[in-house]
Amino acid sequence: MSDVFMTRLHEFTVVLYAFCVLLYFFDFIHHNRKANRTAFWLLAFVWVLQTVFLFFYMNKTGRFPVLTIFEGLYFYSWVLVTLSIVINHLLRVDFIVFFTNILGFTVMAIHTFAPMQYHSNIMAKQLVSELLLIHITMAILSYGAFSLSFVFSLLYLLQYDLLKRKKWGTRLIRLADLEKLERLSYILAVIGVPMLLLALILGLQWAFLKVPGMPWYDMKIIGSFLLLTAYSVFLYLRIAKNLSGKKLALWNTASFLIVLINFFLFGRLSSFHLWYS
Repeated sequence: MSDVFMTRLHEFTVVLYAFCVLLYFFDFIHHNRKANRTAFWLLAFVWVLQTVFLFFYMNKTGRFPVLTIFEGLYFYSWVLVTLSIVINHLLRVDFIVFFTNILGFTVMAIHTFAPMQYHSNIMAKQLVSELLLIHITMAILSYGAFSLSFVFSLLYLLQYDLLKRKKWGTRLIRLADLEKLERLSYILAVIGVPMLLLALILGLQWAFLKVPGMPWYDMKIIGSFLLLTAYSVFLYLRIAKNLSGKKLALWNTASFLIVLINFFLFGRLSSFHLWYS
C-alpha cells in the first residue's frame, strides 16, 4: 500500500509540474506576473515533494541516490527544479526559467514512468498505461483549445466581412467585437501550445517504452510536430511581428486544418498510433 501511495504521489507531482510549466509559458510570452507568482509557488510545492521523496529514499537505502541511472535522473530533476526556483527568485530571467522547467519536466516524467525501476511487473504495466492516459488527455485538451481558438478566428473573419460590407443587423450585434475575438483566439492558442508540447514529451516516452524500434518518420509523429510548429509560428507572428487582424485569423484557420488532418488522417496512416481499449 505504501508503494502504491508513493507512486500516486509521484504521478500527482508530474501533473502539478505540468500545470506549473503551462503557467510559466503563459508568463513567458504574455509577461503576466500573476501567472509567474502562481507558477513559482506551484514549483516550490513540487520542490518540497521532491525533497521529501529524496530524503525518504535516502533513509530507505542508507545512501545518496546517484548510483543508478534512475536515481541519477531523479536527482538531476531535483537539481533543475532547485535551480529554476533560484533563477526565478533572484534573476527573473523568464526565458531560462521556462526552458529549464521544460527540461526538468521531461526528466521527471522519464523517471516517474520508467517501468524498469518497479519490482512489480503489474505496477510497471499500470504505470505505462497511466502514462498513455495522461498523454492522450493532454493531447485532446490541447486540441480542444485549438478548436475554440479556431472558432473565435472564424467568428472574427465573419465579423470582419460583415463590417467591411456594412451589413448591419442582428448577427453583427450578437457577435463580439473584433478585438475581443482576436484576444480570445490568441489566449486559447497560448494554452494549447505548451499543453501539446508536454503531451508530445509524454507520448514519445510511451512509444519508446512500448514500441521498440519505433520509426521516427511515422506520420502521426510528423503531423504532431508540424501542428506544434504551425501554432508556434502563430504565436511568433502575434508576439514578435505584431501581426493581427485578418491575416492572423487566416493563419489560425489554416493551422486548425492540420489539427483535423493529424487527428483523423495521420492516425490511420501511423504504424503504431492507434486507439487502445
